[in-house]
Amino acid sequence: MAVVKASSADIDLLARLLRAEAEGEGQLGMLLVGNVGVNRIRANCSDFIGLRTIPQMVYQPHAFEAVIHGYFYQRARESERRLARRAINGERHWPAKYSLWYFRPQGDCPPTWYDQPFVARYKLHCFYEPTAETCENVYTTF
Repeated sequence: MAVVKASSADIDLLARLLRAEAEGEGQLGMLLVGNVGVNRIRANCSDFIGLRTIPQMVYQPHAFEAVIHGYFYQRARESERRLARRAINGERHWPAKYSLWYFRPQGDCPPTWYDQPFVARYKLHCFYEPTAETCENVYTTF
């Protein structure tokens, strides 16, 4: 059962984002990007107040490097659509289980990002999650 509303066009959009942001990180890396996206839609806190749809999340200004720089505009493949559906259906994995941010630094992961604590690194991406006090919605179960 979906934890966020998603049409087939939304699934394609999220699938394209997964591919563009983390294709080199493998299936789990792409799923982690999906986790962060779904968390942003559900969170309604911090920089993500008012995001309610996949298009709003994907096209939020300055949110994703791949959207800004164009790699995002490749078509979705069925393998990424399957991963997008898994994320939309609430499948979450650590370190993105509650994360709202990730990025790929040149070196080590900084201890905070947007004032939020570092959770862990998965391959080249660092993940950060809010505290329950600043964003309790991300910690609710589906």
